[in-house]
Amino acid sequence: MRYTGINHLALVTADMQRTIRFWRDLLGMPMVVSLGHPGYRHYFFQISEYDMIAFFEWPGVEPVAEKDHGVPVRGPVAFDHVSIGVAEKDDLWEVKARLEAAGFWVSEVIDHGFILSVYAFDPNNIPIEFSWPVPECDVRRHPVLTDTHPPAAATEGSTPRPEVWPHGEVAADRTVYPGEGEMIRRRILK
Repeated sequence: MRYTGINHLALVTADMQRTIRFWRDLLGMPMVVSLGHPGYRHYFFQISEYDMIAFFEWPGVEPVAEKDHGVPVRGPVAFDHVSIGVAEKDDLWEVKARLEAAGFWVSEVIDHGFILSVYAFDPNNIPIEFSWPVPECDVRRHPVLTDTHPPAAATEGSTPRPEVWPHGEVAADRTVYPGEGEMIRRRILK
């Protein structure tokens, strides 16, 4: 298998109108798919050539309580924040200026060694980070493992160990079941 990135991260919004204004208009991410009917919406915004962020809007959804990035919590939780890469170091100050001008809180630029980041929240209180990779500290090529009390699996290094899992057989039946694909393809191919 070869991965190309995160195709999309699906989040939830209480207000698609505000979500479009924030992600498309303020942050400049093109809206590339809008699916919906009464009681359901699913919209996708392009981050890069390979990556998108998507939002569901359902009746009765409420924004999550604001939670600072990386601050530990107790109880059920599945998400902390999403970090979106930027191409240039100056892009961090550009996104900071745009967010502040629109009345959104945004942090100062923080140096994490291998990335520089700014932190903010979207209109749904979803914690977002914008990160620029420090070129001389490429952790994808040179992993840095510094946990002083790592779990046993981490002591095995950064290289995947597929042998720890059973290897399943690829299904002979490759039926693709209908979703909303035909409607999308008709629009693109017309």
